Amino acid sequence: MLNSKIPAGPLEHKWEEYKGHCKLVNPANKRNMEVIIVGTGLAGASAAASLGELGYKVKAFCFQDSARRAHSIAAQGGINAAKNYQNDGDSVYRLFYDTVKGGDYRAREANVHRLAEVSGNIIDQCVAQGVPFAREYGGMLSNRSFGGTQVQRTFYAAGQTGQQLLLGAYSALQRQVALGNVTMYARHEMLEIVTIDGKARGIIARDLITGKLERHFGHAVLLCTGGYGNVFYLSTNAMGSNVTAAWKATKKGAYFGNPCYTQIHPTCIPVSGDHQSKLTLMSESLRNDGRIWVPKKQNDTRKPADIPEEERDYYLERRYPAFGNLVPRDVASRAAKERCDAGYGVGSSKQAVYLDYASAIERYGKIEANKRQMHDASPALITKLGKEVVAEKYGNLFDMYAKITGENPYEVPMRIYPAVHYTMGGLWVDYELMTSVTGLYALGEANFSDHGANRLGASALMQGLADGYFVIPYTLGNYLADDIRTKAIPTTHPAFEEAEKSVRDTLNKLMSIKGTKSVDYFHKKLGKIMWDKCGMARNEQGLTEAIDEIIALQKEFWSDVRIPGELNEFNPELEKAGRVADFLELGELMCRDALNRRESCGGHFREESQEDGGEAKRDDENFSYVSAWEYKGPNQYELHKEPLVFEVCKPTQRNYK
Repeated sequence: MLNSKIPAGPLEHKWEEYKGHCKLVNPANKRNMEVIIVGTGLAGASAAASLGELGYKVKAFCFQDSARRAHSIAAQGGINAAKNYQNDGDSVYRLFYDTVKGGDYRAREANVHRLAEVSGNIIDQCVAQGVPFAREYGGMLSNRSFGGTQVQRTFYAAGQTGQQLLLGAYSALQRQVALGNVTMYARHEMLEIVTIDGKARGIIARDLITGKLERHFGHAVLLCTGGYGNVFYLSTNAMGSNVTAAWKATKKGAYFGNPCYTQIHPTCIPVSGDHQSKLTLMSESLRNDGRIWVPKKQNDTRKPADIPEEERDYYLERRYPAFGNLVPRDVASRAAKERCDAGYGVGSSKQAVYLDYASAIERYGKIEANKRQMHDASPALITKLGKEVVAEKYGNLFDMYAKITGENPYEVPMRIYPAVHYTMGGLWVDYELMTSVTGLYALGEANFSDHGANRLGASALMQGLADGYFVIPYTLGNYLADDIRTKAIPTTHPAFEEAEKSVRDTLNKLMSIKGTKSVDYFHKKLGKIMWDKCGMARNEQGLTEAIDEIIALQKEFWSDVRIPGELNEFNPELEKAGRVADFLELGELMCRDALNRRESCGGHFREESQEDGGEAKRDDENFSYVSAWEYKGPNQYELHKEPLVFEVCKPTQRNYK
């Protein structure tokens, strides 16, 4: 039976009670405790900085050349926090409620409430670090709206919030490196977890420059390795983002939670051809001021400027008047797909909708003209002033769009379409963020815990920093307090020998295949199966076919992949092959999980489960649980269920109308 270790007592007191009664490690003992952290994005860098500050001996690993290169840097729009600076009715409870509802009632209440509680501390921490959040004219921190809420709680730094937050965490991390509390291992990839007597005690890592395998001991191991969206090949993730660390943990006994829960982001630049290796996200913050529409006439080939206002369908405003363009991501994505599938899509591919800033430019221009006492300003001047305001708020995003598409989004509407972005699924963890393997933790996007079946925009950065700065220092100490008598285990221990041999055997096997097809060939084939049959819309037949197709693709991969170069050298193609091998197994599990979940939930639309009007139909009676999958051997998995109990936020059919 899964034990989530949720503390007793009222929801709003659980975390305070936990902090007040958890075990502590005294400073002298912390200096003897070694902690391994894999991944140095927001969750990993903040955890390494915090634990180093506390006095633990930390080893931090990243496969990039610097922790600054983590994919957290790509986040654009903002970070949520229940500060209520706008005095518009926000509160810890409302952030908690919006998050549970936005996740379609498939998240664990206690974890989400803790996240909402510590959200305000994150902003204070980051401001103290010097993170340059946007500010109002008078110097107060600025906020904007994001999908799934009716308040303004999102703090931001133009369209580069992730970059600025990561630089803050990176600075804190580098301070600990300079003090000798943290040792950084860049260009290293974790390829195995080492367990001794049922506890995680270290890792096997490969030096990506030399190809050498290394053994590292730790009293505990923290995986902060992000999500697995690249299983679809085309996604908004960096090309290096992968599932390998989490998958190696799964094969060592860590349960994988809700693997089929992937987020489709509604505002991405559409696919332009087979040459692409990734997709580009346009921040959800653009929905704050932009209006989304399609022509009312099917297969309309006119330019957007030639389509009069009365012939435009602002379909989100029409279907969801209470939230309009700020419905949650899953609702906006599904609505865009429905319009395009019905023949109303725009652009050459007809797989796009318009995101239009004309109204915002006019509105901001009039406000700016009034500020300057220019009450008779001409339309041209209003447009000029409005563009200046929009450029100040969103300029780098508009510039990025212009460079990629060759179109000026100040003059013509952007074209957007949904794309794979984030993964709500991940390693199953309890309230303390420990996986089902003792001493092995998962933080940030690598775990499943906070977002249910759909993540609200601007909550990923919030979760990563909450886990690293404000949760793991308490929960890890509670575990290590019982381990202070354990001396560092030599890496000559048989468990390390066996783990390294397993990794070496796998690498040798990959290099010995010498087939005819590239790694990308298999990755692209897997991605197409996943998008077509386990993407925004799924059905029983398609998922059953996908499982068979992926198993066949696994066999073809292990008999016909071609990896150039040598084993003991810099070999990016070998790195990629190992990651794709893991994606092939994960993709199969995702389809099995999606097949088992016979309900529409979040962005996961089961065609057999829909309301008469085509809206998603959730099935609380049969599926109000976390799917936690245990690896039992090749193509074999056992499902464990963690029932979701809602004491405060009672499930209802979501309504954004």
